[in-house]
Amino acid sequence: MSWETRANGKRYYTRSRRVNGRIQREYVGGGTIGELSEQLDVAEREERQLRAEAIRDAKSQMDSFDELLTQFETLTENIGRGLLIAAGYHQHNRSEWRKRSE
Repeated sequence: MSWETRANGKRYYTRSRRVNGRIQREYVGGGTIGELSEQLDVAEREERQLRAEAIRDAKSQMDSFDELLTQFETLTENIGRGLLIAAGYHQHNRSEWRKRSE
């Protein structure tokens, strides 16, 4: 998005867009139309940036929840393992739990 000055000395607002992997410049207009289009483009860009920031924050929050969930899973596994051992069980070949024969 930029203003360019043509040979006649007038300024025109253009925007660049990617179409099929290539950049295409789109003529928008000059004067009031160009200024309004620029303001609209700036507002849209700011909205995209805010949305991207919100997504990053949500991902960060989900990562911290995943970490807490992993810690909880480890804790519950250890408690379950401890309870089985205390009840007289052992893990046979790192597979199923079996009651120790006495």
